[in-house]
Parts: sequence; C-alpha cells; structure tokens
Amino acid sequence: AAPAGRGRAARPGLSMWRVPRQLCVHFARGSRLSGPWNRPAAFMSTLLINQAQYAWLKELGLREENEGVYNGSWGGRGEVITTYCPANNEPIARVRQASVADYEETVKKAREAWRVWAEVPAPKRGEIVRQIGDALREKIQKLGSLVSLEMGKILVEGVGEVQEYVDICDYAVGLSRMIGGPILPSERPGHALIEQWNPVGLVGIITAFNFPVAVYGWKKPSQ
Repeated sequence: AAPAGRGRAARPGLSMWRVPRQLCVHFARGSRLSGPWNRPAAFMSTLLINQAQYAWLKELGLREENEGVYNGSWGGRGEVITTYCPANNEPIARVRQASVADYEETVKKAREAWRVWAEVPAPKRGEIVRQIGDALREKIQKLGSLVSLEMGKILVEGVGEVQEYVDICDYAVGLSRMIGGPILPSERPGHALIEQWNPVGLVGIITAFNFPVAVYGWKKPSQ
C-alpha cells in the first residue's frame, strides 16, 4: 500500500483477502497448558480446516498449507508456520512465509509495477479499489469468521474489521474523482501553475497483529 502524496506509487498486489497478513501463533514446544488444554498443540494432528464445521475456510481458497507471498502470483520459499485458534489452541492451517530472496523479488516487482500504476488516472485507480471492496463485501461473513477464529474475537468484531476495509474502499472511490490541487499564479503572463497529488510510491507497513484486516485495510486504498 502507498499513502497519497506528491509522488508516485507501486501496486504490489490486490489479493489480500485470500491469506491473512498476520497470524496468531501459539508455540507449544516445551510447554503445557493448564486445565482441559493440557497437551502441547504441536501434537494435535488434525487441522481445523479439515473438519466439517470449518469447511467454509476452503471456500475462501485456503488449504492445509498456504502460500504467504504475493508478487503477481502466490508463492513463498521460507519457513512454514502454523496458525492456531487462541480460544482452544487448535491448529487452523499452515502458511509458508517469505524467504529473503522472496522479499527482494517482491520489492523489485513492486517497483516495476509502480512505473505503470503511477500513470493510471486517479478515477481508474479508484475503480480498481471499488473492485477490491466488492470482492471483500461478497465474502464478508466468512472473512469475518476467519478473523474471529484466528484472533479470538467475537464474530461481530471480526465482521466489523472486514466492514471497515469495505468502508474505506468506498470512501477512497469517491475521493478518486475529487483529488485536486490549488491553481497558483505564474510569473509568466497568461500562465498558471497546477499542483497535482499523485501516489507517493512503494512503502513498507507494519500493522497491528490483533487488527489484521482493519488497520491494513486503512492503508491499501490510499495508493
């Protein structure tokens, strides 16, 4: 994502909803849980994604092991981590993280995309953001359930996070047709200066793990 400013922006990818950006990971090596959860999660062999009551996870495109890097296509050659439900310490699914090489390649491709994206008129960029919002809106209940499952939030808060992303997309679509700047007098007779806002460029963002959709979503449409 890239905030608006005087500059240009990259568009590193739009498939945020397919795999959550932050994972609530509970490491159980060498530890035991009190109460009924008295066995390390590492020994739990059944992933929630394979259980009938969580079949909706696969409707989001998730699998037992998911690729966690997007740079025009899904991939990842780094460490595989497991995400757990904090409510019962049950493993949900696995995600393959980025390697250093994946990171470098992703940044390189994002910079290349910036050269194209920066030339796209603001209303057309807004149309792409509208499509992001529509894609989220279509799956808002399932995405909200995923946030609830991973973060241990009540369902209404999980759905609310996704709704915030949808709302900011709608807001950004409107702004895309209102972006303007001042017209300044020029020293040259019969001329004027126009100030125009453009995407600032490629940036890195670290967002809160316990708000994996809402806080991330605030940033995305700003490109």
